[in-house]
Amino acid sequence: MTAPDAAPQAARPVLPVRPELAGEVPYGAPQLDVPVLLNVNENPYPPSAQVVADIAAAVAEAAHGLNRYPDREFLGLRADLAEYLAVESGVRVAPEQVWAANGSNEVMLHLLQAFGGPGRTALSFAPTYSMYPEYARDTHTRWVAGRRTEQFDVDPAEARALIARETPSVVLLTSPNNPTGTALELDTVRAVLAAAAEVPGGCVVVVDEAYGEFRREGVESALTLLAEHPHLAVSRTMSKAFGLAGARVGYLAASRELVDALRVVRLPYHLSAVTQATARAALRHAPELMAQVGSLRAERDQLVLDLRDRGLRVAESDANFVLFQVGQDRHAVWQGLLDRGVLIREVGPEGWLRVSVGTPEETAAFTAALWEVLGI
Repeated sequence: MTAPDAAPQAARPVLPVRPELAGEVPYGAPQLDVPVLLNVNENPYPPSAQVVADIAAAVAEAAHGLNRYPDREFLGLRADLAEYLAVESGVRVAPEQVWAANGSNEVMLHLLQAFGGPGRTALSFAPTYSMYPEYARDTHTRWVAGRRTEQFDVDPAEARALIARETPSVVLLTSPNNPTGTALELDTVRAVLAAAAEVPGGCVVVVDEAYGEFRREGVESALTLLAEHPHLAVSRTMSKAFGLAGARVGYLAASRELVDALRVVRLPYHLSAVTQATARAALRHAPELMAQVGSLRAERDQLVLDLRDRGLRVAESDANFVLFQVGQDRHAVWQGLLDRGVLIREVGPEGWLRVSVGTPEETAAFTAALWEVLGI
């Protein structure tokens, strides 16, 4: 019992959290210590000893100047990224047409800061990347999600009608799509670009190609459309194909005018000298790292065949992951795999699960566990 003369405790002040953030929880895929980690679309192959040594040497050199702010415009890195895109996609852009940030997440946030905002709308087609609505929320941008088809494509006619009705300032297209892995036909992207060009006040179309290097033979990049469409931005990342998820480097290519708008909203010196040095060192080893992409493509294609051979419905994939259907109680399947030391992702449409492509040994462990859990 409180003593009669005890001073009353002061009430804790109320935090003025924005109403739309009240009760929200931070983004977070499970980070669990299990033998086989196939849940967040990482490249399963760490950088080679030579790549590690070159990165370490570049970072050591940069460390001598850490008393100074980094290169604010990082044109050296932008030139290296432009050169890489010219080799990877056959499309050459000027360094000033490239932008980079701390992961493609920050690139997307820059886009919504520059072209979204109060009274404006961002539009995409679900199911798609779960962070897009959060970028919109964080920038006070209204969010609208159309629907993909049963095959997880975007219907061009429906897309044109939705854009005409909602008049967005930003349209986000993911190709290959996360979590489905499906790539869009360039004719679909062209249809969206044409509809966006008719929006009063303008509309930016962003094609998120975070998994673009894993696309199958003959699937073209939206980078090939850049020269004709100044309202197009194509984003990429070094997290997946380059195996640099821990470095946090994302980037995009677009018109100079679009990139200049992003330069306005970025925080000063947002890309550290250490990050720039790491990325440039890794880009010097692009041919070696791209060789791993080829083996992951082959592993993915074989995994799709194996799952289908067991009677499972599997989405077409141009990414480094596969979405497959397991039925009503997907959580039980996910838990059964986890109990057997395999972590995958419970994401996407109800009844579906997503698995990243791992090493051959990891993929074998996953399929063995899955057959056991499903009894097939």
